Amino acid sequence: MAMKPKTSHYFSPNKGSSPNWRQHLRLWVGLIISMGGVWALCHQFWLYAQDHPVVLQALVGGSIAALATALGTVPVIFSQTMSQRTQDTLYGFGAGVMLAACAFSLVLPGLEAAQNQQVFGGGAWGAGSAVGLSILLGAAALMLLDRILPHEHFIKGREGPGSTTSTKLRRTWLFVIAITLHNFPEGLAIGVGYVGNEGVRANALATGIAIQDVPEGLVVALALLAAGYSRTFSVVLGMASGLVEPVGAVLGAVAVSSSLVLLPFGLGFAAGAMLFVISHEIIPESHRQGHETFATGGLMIGFVLMMLLDTALG
Repeated sequence: MAMKPKTSHYFSPNKGSSPNWRQHLRLWVGLIISMGGVWALCHQFWLYAQDHPVVLQALVGGSIAALATALGTVPVIFSQTMSQRTQDTLYGFGAGVMLAACAFSLVLPGLEAAQNQQVFGGGAWGAGSAVGLSILLGAAALMLLDRILPHEHFIKGREGPGSTTSTKLRRTWLFVIAITLHNFPEGLAIGVGYVGNEGVRANALATGIAIQDVPEGLVVALALLAAGYSRTFSVVLGMASGLVEPVGAVLGAVAVSSSLVLLPFGLGFAAGAMLFVISHEIIPESHRQGHETFATGGLMIGFVLMMLLDTALG
């Protein structure tokens, strides 16, 4: 019987046994090009930020808020339990901080800027009309996104088109969209606040939002854990949920600093977006489990704390 010659597996024509080096090469080339593009973008942003210090300040303020969100998820690494009453109190605390930030760090500076710029003819009526219209536009924009984008509230459930799909992957993206809708207005407020306020007062706004981001990050991670996600995934996504805040801060600062005429409108728009989140998301969820008294107490404490930060430091 004739013996078949042996062939080395290193030179085997079997395509399944050898890697597709062309595909790997394209992957690496694409990765290198993408990294180069990101580096070039970051370099151009750094050059822009050096000429516009307020944008750099907004980036730092938004990054601190994102870091505070990440810090809030740390307890979930060691414990996965927290009473619903405590969560509702933390929700109320965050709502109070955001309410005070809207009033003292966004609306009042917006009215002052509108009067200084003689918007709508100047005077109290003109300034109030400009800021009031901007508040309504900010709330309307968030309301439109809330209706268009499918997303999932941590307690109330899903809203928006296509909300009947129950796959876990889709639920993950619904959570991500909900977190983005929640956190982006906070970042926007930080960025616009640095343009419309003096340094100390703007820092007070960023500090207040960062303070309420700590319990917010904790509640987000706990909600993901309760929804069936792993502890690691819940912590990582909870930490990542704050990354949209520096993005919103930079966008807000760039948009408003490019034309100071937009300042009162930007402050009002950010306030309206935050008010929508407070009324539509945070307060209803803090009351849903029957702990209205504790949630209201948390709201009062948060409001007073942010008021003290703004008035004492500003």
